[in-house]
Amino acid sequence: MKAIVIGAGIGGMSAAIALEKAGFDTAVFEAVKEMKPVGAAISIWPNGVKCLNALGMKEPLRALGGNMAFMAYNDAHSGSTLTRFSMEPLVQQVGEYPYPVARAELQAMLIDTYGRSRISFGKRVSQVEQTEHGVTAWFDDGSQAEGDFLIAADGTHSVIRHYVLGESVERRYAGYVNWNGLVTIDEAIAPADQWTTFVGEGKRVSLMPVSDNRFYFFFDVPLPKGLSEDRATLKSDLKGYFSGWAEPVQRLIERLNPETTNRVEIHDIEPFSRFVKGRVALLGDAAHSTTPDIGQGGCAAMEDAVVLAQTLASHSLGIEDALLRYESRRVERTKDLVLKARKRCDVTHAKDAEVTAAWYADLKNETGERVLAGMCDTIEGGPFG
Repeated sequence: MKAIVIGAGIGGMSAAIALEKAGFDTAVFEAVKEMKPVGAAISIWPNGVKCLNALGMKEPLRALGGNMAFMAYNDAHSGSTLTRFSMEPLVQQVGEYPYPVARAELQAMLIDTYGRSRISFGKRVSQVEQTEHGVTAWFDDGSQAEGDFLIAADGTHSVIRHYVLGESVERRYAGYVNWNGLVTIDEAIAPADQWTTFVGEGKRVSLMPVSDNRFYFFFDVPLPKGLSEDRATLKSDLKGYFSGWAEPVQRLIERLNPETTNRVEIHDIEPFSRFVKGRVALLGDAAHSTTPDIGQGGCAAMEDAVVLAQTLASHSLGIEDALLRYESRRVERTKDLVLKARKRCDVTHAKDAEVTAAWYADLKNETGERVLAGMCDTIEGGPFG
């Protein structure tokens, strides 16, 4: 049995690796000629870590991950700590560590685990057709590929989603712009073993440690979509948006490199309940595009991959039946993650100013129990508990 996998991102590569471990042949096709991951880094929470462990990448992942031993929220203007607590209770409850990692390094790990030379780059899918016996994918260079089933991991702008749903779905602007990048760790900005977030005015500045003595940083600002972007003014833009914020924030702005800092208008897609059409299945952002506000987008794609392979390997009523069972196992889980992220997004970015002000006040009394309980609930909903 052969799977055509469309997309060599986190979801596509996780799916290809999982399917091969389950005994399927795979062929991976990627639209771009060279992989350039969107975003500087990614939080891999324990539910995602367990998926990568199961796919044989336990030790390579640990080499990429930062030591995020503590979590803290700081006041935007004074810089004073609103709350700080250990992540150890989370680790003890769910049985695994979280790992912030550089996205390019995670992507390279996945591709190298599968085999870089085996991926067909520069293959943008243009059409998909299927019969009761198999699937054919056509690419815009005139070539084609045939397999027994097809996994569409072609991202938030998925071409194949329309084929599966029979209609187009619009991305929803979440209301804020995110700048992100990597910078050398500086203890004058934040502790090297801590996820530090400065909050105020519906904005946030966050830093997470990754490998090689680096922070992953991001800035969030509620803004209208469609504003012009100019790297030449990036630092001055951020200084304007964060005028009056604490000295560590100003120091971070001075230290960042505009040429390697990404600017992204954040979107999600309203959850839908159909991931499968016959022998074609959506996976990852193609199926459930989410905002990054709970850090579960990549983890959800890894979960999809593991569940997909488990389901196909353990069911004997045929490909189409197995894919429908994959769909039934993933629809509610991923809907929950998308809506949790949307809810957190609205609180963080002051969709209702009074609600956000109340959250800031509550942080002063936060011991970590409520925050970690919410994280554990999300993590334990994954396929490995």
